Amino acid sequence: MQQTILPLEGSVPSSMPTSRTAQARLAVGLIQGFTLYLLYHAAKSQIWPATEPLLFAPLLMLDLFVPVLMMSGLGHLQNRALGRWILLAALIAAGLGVHDSWRSVGAPAWEYGRDIPQAQYPSLLLWVFGAAGFYIAHVLILAAAADQKRVASYPTYFDSAWKLLIQILFSALFVGVFWMVLALGAALFKLIQLNFLQDLLRESWFAIPVTVFAFACALHLTDVRPAIVRGIRNLVLVLLSWILPVALLIVGGFLCSLPVTGLAQLWATKHAAALLLSAAAVLVLLINAAFQNGLMADEVARVLRISARLASFLLVPLVAIAIYALSLRVSEHGWTTDRIIAACCLLVASCYALGYTWAASRGTGWLDGVAPVNIATAFVILALLLALFSPVLDPARVSVAHQVARLASGIETAERFDFDYLKFEGKRYGLAALEKFKVSAQGKDAALVRIKAAQSLEKKDRWGKSGERLTLQELNSNLKVWPKNQPIPESFTAQNWASETNQWRLPACLRSRTASCDVYPMDFDGSGKVSLLVIDQNSTNTQTSVFAQEANGRWRVAATLANHLGACAAFREKLQTDQYRLLAPLLKDIEVAGKRITLHAVPDPTSTCDAMKK
Repeated sequence: MQQTILPLEGSVPSSMPTSRTAQARLAVGLIQGFTLYLLYHAAKSQIWPATEPLLFAPLLMLDLFVPVLMMSGLGHLQNRALGRWILLAALIAAGLGVHDSWRSVGAPAWEYGRDIPQAQYPSLLLWVFGAAGFYIAHVLILAAAADQKRVASYPTYFDSAWKLLIQILFSALFVGVFWMVLALGAALFKLIQLNFLQDLLRESWFAIPVTVFAFACALHLTDVRPAIVRGIRNLVLVLLSWILPVALLIVGGFLCSLPVTGLAQLWATKHAAALLLSAAAVLVLLINAAFQNGLMADEVARVLRISARLASFLLVPLVAIAIYALSLRVSEHGWTTDRIIAACCLLVASCYALGYTWAASRGTGWLDGVAPVNIATAFVILALLLALFSPVLDPARVSVAHQVARLASGIETAERFDFDYLKFEGKRYGLAALEKFKVSAQGKDAALVRIKAAQSLEKKDRWGKSGERLTLQELNSNLKVWPKNQPIPESFTAQNWASETNQWRLPACLRSRTASCDVYPMDFDGSGKVSLLVIDQNSTNTQTSVFAQEANGRWRVAATLANHLGACAAFREKLQTDQYRLLAPLLKDIEVAGKRITLHAVPDPTSTCDAMKK
């Protein structure tokens, strides 16, 4: 049965965009493009205001979000209401930008592998979650204005949310196609030795304003063609809703299999909470695709109504297992930035799970309870976003405080404590904690804490070259040799691994005191010289490398093994019990102009961890 969505009276504002509205939107787009170019030029040239971190970040936030909200609100909000909303949005954007910049002052950009300050640019998380927050808030305000109520009806929220989402997506698509046409034109002119258009497209003073202006044009065009937007929405929802029965079978089958397989394999993935949360999010999306505006029960196929009701009951066990998985990680390793964000996502997921279960358990109506649950959860999301990106629930502040408390209480020992987390993920709070440890650490391990804190403060790159060389004793304690009577060449442990340029190639046990590796001495080339197969035990994606000794005595990474095999317990067990043999390569190397060229064979698809268990 095919689903349809009938136009709703009162679901869109009665006032339609006029030519004056179009002029205002295009003017806002031009101003936004010009100001964004000025900010880009300031950042590129390192001139004011880019030299003032606490000013530049909020200016970027203001210039990216506020004009879009203004262009979308023009023609749908009264001038006074639009002015109040834009002022509030500007204050929020600026405030979040200031806080994000302030917390990052002095913190290294560990995610980029370079010791550069991150204060002048807002964080990626703020961009992503900020866009989501402003989208939700803008939909709530547009719908309230359309119904002339503080809390609008659900069909109006539904219509406003989908219309705005499709407008944004198709405006972005329009900009992409627009640039493809410009690039095509530049290529055509270049065929006749005219490079003016190609040179023009490379100029930031042209590219940035034109891009923003094109987006503004597309936003207006999609706004004055509501029938087209509604038709696209109908098609998308119909297609998505018919995926719901498939998702129901998959998720239901997964949950029914857990009593048989147990949870141990789920915990072994180290990302169970994220995967379960993703599954819950997919179910919520598909349930809403079937539910639509809540008024289409007679138009929805019976199989979809049944699937939506059953899928609503699956959300609680999914979210409950995800919460349990996260709680295990927190109890074992404490709170981190990622886990705090995951906990907030699980709180939102819990609102949906409990609310949808309540709606599905009611015998009357077509999941009538979904509508108030969606509205209430939207406000919960906004509150959580404001808390996360403000001092109230700053993940860096909360996680640093918790990690420090674990160390102080003895839950985490100084030997195993991750001081580098404080330096590279704790922002200014982590730096302050390390400085305090460096000068005033107390307790039985105070001396070790001071040393490790000072070492972390000196590091420039978490994953790369740290300048810190492990002692011979520390390195030997990180390496576990199989078979146990085999010695590790002294030249391997004596080598200064901290001086290696490509630190990312090295297993963590050669760079960190808190990591360990299994080492298997083998004669890979048949020359009688020992090479070392080193498998990292600590990483989620286990790094496996083969080290060979060169003629000058230095050891280098000569080969690597697929990470999934290094993480396979059955594979390691057979290596440790000597259940393997070395084979000659299937393909010979090629020598060209005196240079040896190695062919890289395509991995055998049957070489999986399950195959090792046989």
